[in-house]
Amino acid sequence: MKVLCVIPARYASTRLPGKPLKDIAGKPMVVRVYERASQAGLVNETLVATDDERIKTAVEAAGGKAMLTRADHATGTDRLAEVAEAYPDVDLIVNVQGDEPLIEPGLIDQLAGLFANEPDLKMATVKTEMKDEAEQKNPNNVKVVCDKAGYALYFSRSLMPYPRKGGCPVYKHIGIYAYRRDFLLHYAKMEPTPLEQAESLEQLRALENGYRIKVVETKAKFVGVDTVEDLERVNEIYRNM
Repeated sequence: MKVLCVIPARYASTRLPGKPLKDIAGKPMVVRVYERASQAGLVNETLVATDDERIKTAVEAAGGKAMLTRADHATGTDRLAEVAEAYPDVDLIVNVQGDEPLIEPGLIDQLAGLFANEPDLKMATVKTEMKDEAEQKNPNNVKVVCDKAGYALYFSRSLMPYPRKGGCPVYKHIGIYAYRRDFLLHYAKMEPTPLEQAESLEQLRALENGYRIKVVETKAKFVGVDTVEDLERVNEIYRNM
């Protein structure tokens, strides 16, 4: 099974313009993500997909590989599908967000490894338990609930499950995905769905069309970079690593 890890990186960011090129301990953030993702043992190739020449230049200057993609993609899935079209020999595509400089290589391997044992699996992602009440109620933290077999039942920005009697853990969805290439190309062509549009969560398109999403749990802690404060926190972590 040939695995391609793709890191989408757009220069534009509402809260943190030029985010992929922000400095983390002496290197651009997108390079830090690339370096960590490249350490995954099951990945044959790692690639940054970007719409900006500055990002491509930064990645290549650090010895990485980057591909310029169209600037008019409506979603990250569309950008990923453009890359998939250019790699017809790939079986599996793992999507790692360009603002996750603390991504664990072992988690990428865990996600990719699912597909070797489940021939019918088309899509998989990651969750981690949230115990802080403020984090649980934050709509920027997407929640996921799963069935007993580990497949997603629903994703939402709302707190779920509702703690009427308590005792049920709350899981945060981590935006790392793995797709079989043929399914990704099909998925990108599906029309947006009502729940997807209501929640602004693209993965709901797959569920609404009847496809199952496997969800693996991780104990790893992530600090996605969306604000200046996040950037300072990640820099502190890198300095102490």
